[in-house]
Amino acid sequence: MTISSPVADTKNQPRRETDWRLFLRLASYATRSKRLLIISIVLLVPLAISGAVQPILIGQAISLIRAEPTYEFLRGIPLSTGLNILAILLMLTIAFRLALQSVQGYLVTKVGQIITTDIRNDLFAHVTSLAVRFFDRTPVGKLMTRLTSDVEALGEVFSSGAIGIVGDLFSIVVIAVFMFVMQWQLASMLVLMMIPITALIIYFQHQFRLANYNAREELSDLNAQLQENLIGIGVVQLFRRERFNSELFRVTNNRYMDAVDKTIFYDSAVSATLEWIALVAIAAVLWMGGKSVLADNLNFGTLSAFILFAQRLFDPLRQFAEKFTAIQAGFTAVERISDILNEPIEIKDPSTGKKQEKSSATDFVTDVTDVTERGENAKSQKSESGEIQFDNVWFAYKQDEYVLQDLNFTIKSGEKVALVGPTGAGKSSIIRLLCRLYEPTQGRILVNHVDIRDLPQAELRRHIGVIIQDGFLFAGDVKSNISLGENYSIEEIQAAAEKTNVAKLIEELPQGYDTQLRERGTNLSGGQKQLLAFARAAIRNPSILVLDEATASLDVGTEALIQEALERLMAERTAIIIAHRLSTIRNVDRILVLKRGQLVESGSHEELLQQEGLYASLYKLQMLGS
Repeated sequence: MTISSPVADTKNQPRRETDWRLFLRLASYATRSKRLLIISIVLLVPLAISGAVQPILIGQAISLIRAEPTYEFLRGIPLSTGLNILAILLMLTIAFRLALQSVQGYLVTKVGQIITTDIRNDLFAHVTSLAVRFFDRTPVGKLMTRLTSDVEALGEVFSSGAIGIVGDLFSIVVIAVFMFVMQWQLASMLVLMMIPITALIIYFQHQFRLANYNAREELSDLNAQLQENLIGIGVVQLFRRERFNSELFRVTNNRYMDAVDKTIFYDSAVSATLEWIALVAIAAVLWMGGKSVLADNLNFGTLSAFILFAQRLFDPLRQFAEKFTAIQAGFTAVERISDILNEPIEIKDPSTGKKQEKSSATDFVTDVTDVTERGENAKSQKSESGEIQFDNVWFAYKQDEYVLQDLNFTIKSGEKVALVGPTGAGKSSIIRLLCRLYEPTQGRILVNHVDIRDLPQAELRRHIGVIIQDGFLFAGDVKSNISLGENYSIEEIQAAAEKTNVAKLIEELPQGYDTQLRERGTNLSGGQKQLLAFARAAIRNPSILVLDEATASLDVGTEALIQEALERLMAERTAIIIAHRLSTIRNVDRILVLKRGQLVESGSHEELLQQEGLYASLYKLQMLGS
């Protein structure tokens, strides 16, 4: 399957995969529930036969009343007895069909829900495995649409459509066979009338698919805009952008409405066309069959059966029209979800990197499980040394726009190094490359003399503790935000909090370590959130500690409290510190000064001041400002 272009650039692009390939992608999930799927398909046979028998029974009853030729078992018996037999048989077929429909409907819906769950799990696993570069170019609102409404629409393909379509096609074949056995002329006429219907359905299907794809893209834009405004609500209100943003949202909402209108038009066109042709078919049967009845070439009971057959023959097509929207929306959803599942996993562990370039989401889940187990086994081991080497590293977020250029430096084990430079010098990019959130464009990065690309990601990140200025907190209690799902005891969590001088602040919370935090920790202050990030790093006992403006959001009193904890935390560890306040890094072993992605100076605080270079200029400016 070919790799699709980035999700963010898919709008208004033509389809890239055929319906058959999309169906095979969906079928691979359906086969995970083989037993339920086989039972559902097997039930189609008695369902189709019981539906085709009913018009014949009604036709035989009419022939019996009119004293026309009937089946052998109805001959020579009183009229009332024959009608009673036919009525009982008809009731049995109706009851039998209703029972089977109920069972099959339940099974098909259950399989549809299983498919939806499996796809959502695999999609989430795949998305969380993608490199940060993918999220740089893809709005979160678009991804949310694919993970929620697109997956739900995809489930409808199977639960409401896929098995139903197979059943409808099987019913058409069975009814056609019964009709040809009874009277081939009328049967031929009805079957030939289905040819133009098929052509129209194919045409409307193509038009609806294009319109529905555009509608789903407009919905993605709508959700992306909504998500952006809700996250930035503070800025929206502070700068009085409510009216302006509402107007932008109204324009996007109207575009979405126009796109949906087109899907409604094609959906209505299919339903109206099928209704019209079905009525024409019944009229044709009456005209042609009536002439045969008048010419004594056809009895009235058979004509009545064919009128019912004409209705039954087009009923599956009517049902298809009802399922049309769900089916096409589902195929569009499969297509859009495939765009994400086809996104290559750029950053892989060594074991998966030698495999084919594009891994499936299922393979990824297995790989992560293996790596996690290795990480758990290694967690109890003693922290290794933390020597870091950047060897001719070049890096660009966009092609040929390098933010790091030919970077060469070595940080010895246990050394405390600060990264300094103007905004945009590449300090944060160095940290992202070290943590392998991005891959270097050229060159290599070594930790303990091993290329980080030869290390499992879980193993690498086990040795690196990162504390950033704006730490992210998940909804849940305090202790789970420190352990982050790993098997730490409450004693270990409390010890980490004590070690970083945050235990007192946690205990002052309403329920202490069991205090429930809202989304993004909105019921904590910025300083409190930052303090939890220190405990989160301390409990993992990393050999490399990275502080990216880690104390910037702390007040003077809290910062003084944490400095003592930081000294204990950095003891016997390699530490990398990014700080714009140069006064806070005077005691580090070495300072690396960056400018436009290049290393321009290196040395201690006193050495750099004596050089009268960039660092000395920055330091003097800050001293004058203070």
